[in-house]
Amino acid sequence: MSALDDLCKTPFHEADNAARAAVLRRLADTELFVALAEEPEGETISLLRLPLGDGAEAALACDDEARLAAALGRPVPYAVLPGRELARRLAAAGVGLLVNPDAPSAMLLDAGTLDWLTGALAGAPAAEEAWLGPLRAPDAAVVAALAEPLGARLADMPGLVEEAVLVGAEGAHLLILKGTPEAARPALAKAVAELVAFLPPLPAPLDVTFDAPAALPAGALAIRLEPLPPPQPAPPEPPRPPRLR
Repeated sequence: MSALDDLCKTPFHEADNAARAAVLRRLADTELFVALAEEPEGETISLLRLPLGDGAEAALACDDEARLAAALGRPVPYAVLPGRELARRLAAAGVGLLVNPDAPSAMLLDAGTLDWLTGALAGAPAAEEAWLGPLRAPDAAVVAALAEPLGARLADMPGLVEEAVLVGAEGAHLLILKGTPEAARPALAKAVAELVAFLPPLPAPLDVTFDAPAALPAGALAIRLEPLPPPQPAPPEPPRPPRLR
């Protein structure tokens, strides 16, 4: 079972909009093995295209090399691309994408869906460096929509955020990300923008800042991200008896 399989408790094409959006968001961050028509020459690759009827075509990709070979019944040359990059290439060419056939996460995405996915991934609002104005507790509907997916998204980026705080503001909501290195701030702002793009529309815009105000309002939602424990060294192997010749 893969991370995509875990999200597909209901088959992708039978799931509701929120569940499909979560799968597509994970697909964008997944390294995919995409079948090639021939061995690559340098940086040039030629994707294998499967006919779908009515002139439509789809590339074939899996989140595991063995799955790709099983889908075609034979070993096949492949390239490894992030889902977002593969979606961008295929959308530009007007080609669909078949993912993980016969697996729990099987899905067939047409070129229009890939174009939507590419557009959703393109948004990246500028991070607010400061926020002037009164702050309040966030709306319950915004908390319900953001708490779980936001915590999961930030957990995918360990070491970049110590704490995320969601508050209400004038005409918007504000996400305060604490402990983020300066160089990582644009990537964090983009990650939050992508997250919001895959959720049902929020009742108010969501802005991001990395400058925490002196005082937070009562009822602010705080998500504390505990640092991962350092890796433990492997226990020493027990001594082996000498080999006899």
